[in-house]
Amino acid sequence: MSYIEVEYPVEKTAFYEMLARQLELYMGGERNQTARLANASAVLAQAFGDTNWVGFYLVDGDTLAVGPFQGKPAVSRIGYGKGVCGTAWARRESQVVEEVSCFPGHIACDCASRSEIVVPLWRDGEIWGVLDMDSALPGRFTQDDRAGLERVVRLL
Repeated sequence: MSYIEVEYPVEKTAFYEMLARQLELYMGGERNQTARLANASAVLAQAFGDTNWVGFYLVDGDTLAVGPFQGKPAVSRIGYGKGVCGTAWARRESQVVEEVSCFPGHIACDCASRSEIVVPLWRDGEIWGVLDMDSALPGRFTQDDRAGLERVVRLL
């Protein structure tokens, strides 16, 4: 399958519906988790043109280990309750951070990052990883993005 160039709509509901269809297209029938997450990170990075890091951290014992991503090299492991990713894992809820410099203990993968959203990935009532997205724009992510991404990650 080759890459399909998509122009995403501005309206949030339509945007997330199209994003879900795009993810289903690239993941349809694929059972390998690494392959699914690699394509998901690429689709998300393309859909959100104003992001500088998009990827996954996966639960590995008492830490989150970096998984497939798009962006600059990242921190390999994040502790439970540490940074925005570890906080989302510990609190068991998505985190929307308008200005990362104001988040106590923020872990920077890219010093250009100003805002961040982290969405837990659930399976059988347990978190098995998180989706992490950073942007150089302050306040880039909204509660609408949180709700949309929470719906989209269920496909993973």
